[in-house]
Order: sequence, then structure tokens, then C-alpha cells
Amino acid sequence: MNKSRHDIIFGIHAVQAVLQNDASRILEIWVQEGRQDARIEGLLNQARQHDLTIQTVAKKTLDKQVEEGSNHQGIIARCKAQAMQTQDDLAQLLEQLTVPPFLLILDTVQDPHNLGACLRTADAAGVHAVIVPKDKACGLSPVVRKVASGGAESVPLIQVTNLATTLRWLKEQGVWIIGTAGESQQSLFATELTGALAIVLGAEGTGLRRLTQELCDTLVKIPMFGQVESLNVSVATGVCLYEAVRQRTNAT
Repeated sequence: MNKSRHDIIFGIHAVQAVLQNDASRILEIWVQEGRQDARIEGLLNQARQHDLTIQTVAKKTLDKQVEEGSNHQGIIARCKAQAMQTQDDLAQLLEQLTVPPFLLILDTVQDPHNLGACLRTADAAGVHAVIVPKDKACGLSPVVRKVASGGAESVPLIQVTNLATTLRWLKEQGVWIIGTAGESQQSLFATELTGALAIVLGAEGTGLRRLTQELCDTLVKIPMFGQVESLNVSVATGVCLYEAVRQRTNAT
């Protein structure tokens, strides 16, 4: 498999998502020989309905296609490479929305497991797009897709050249930018999160960069009642997004 020309999607949920959302991207499916699994058989039945090529291969062949330590769960889809979406795509997305935009912005998150978990939560919370900077941040990878459990196939991941420029542009579009910072005196739970909204979370350990903080309309903190000082970025994402979901649901 030529990884530079093709996307490798592995894991039951991730392969299921691409089958459901855009089966035309799939070039072929590789399945582990001898694997007796009702879930995989269900995926193969879907693949056959789309007349997709299915190859039965040894487990070690699949192992070579994924990052060491990753669990492919006995199935891999080799897909047409998908270009990363840009701010132009974001502009088009916002134009097409009939409800206030609900966005997640991740400032230099570099761990693919965290990005994947954030995409999974973003999908569950109904986020319209996740925005990341092009540099010093993780992009879509097979590991991200696997951890996202289908979220990477349903939530647009927008990669922007200059996050500060994008934040300024979003503000011009009427989007309220809420950043998270442990030093803020304002609680997340006392902050209005309805309307056109983007929630911004920072990198593992370092948080939001200075300029990112300065461009936020408001900085909030997640109240911490124990001895730990901060939450993992994917956990913090879940807390923030679902507080917004709670408010937005009650407001409709």
C-alpha cells in the first residue's frame, strides 16, 4: 500500500463509517484470514453490496500497514486520498448552515489519540467542524481515524495556515470565540454558550498560545474541585462541548 497516495482506514467503526458515508472512496478492503467476527462479516456484506474488492490476508500483512501497537481489529480499507479541508471549505460550510454554527478549535494539539477522541466527541455533540492549525499540530492519520471511531468521516477537519487569521475571520462572521484557560476567573458553567459559537482548547500541557488567548472574546475555566490542576484536552473537550449542548438544547 502506498501511504502517500492512499488513506489507510482501519478498525471496525472507522471502516463502517467510510462505508456508510462515502463508499466510493474505498479502493479495496483487506480482512484478516480466519477472523470469525459477526461485526466484520456485516462490514463485508456492506462492501459486497457496493461491489468492492475484498482481499483475505494474513494478520502480519495487516500489522505492517498500521502504526506499531495499533489494533486494526482484522480489517483495513485502502481509500482514495482525501485532501485536507481549508478555510475556503469552512466558509462554504458556514454559508450552507441553517442554524448557528457550533465549532471546535484545537490549538496545536499534537497527540493523534487526543485529536481522534476530540473528533469522536465533536461528532456526538453535533459540532459542525473542527479547526486545527497546519503547523505544530496533528492532522488526519490512520490512528486519528481509528480513535475517532467514525467521527473523522462525519465531522469536517479544517486545517488552516494561520489560526490567528481564522479567528479574526470567524469573529467577522459573527462567531463568538470562547477560549479555555485555567487562570481565568470565569466558570464555563456561568458562561452563555448559545448562538454562533467556537470553543477553543489548547495543546496538551501548554494550553492556548498567547495570541490565541488574546483573540478570544472570553476566556473560561472548567472548575476543578480535586487536587489535579487540569484535564486531558480530549476530556476537557467533552466537558465544554456538552455544556454547550445542554444550553443550546434548552434554548430551542
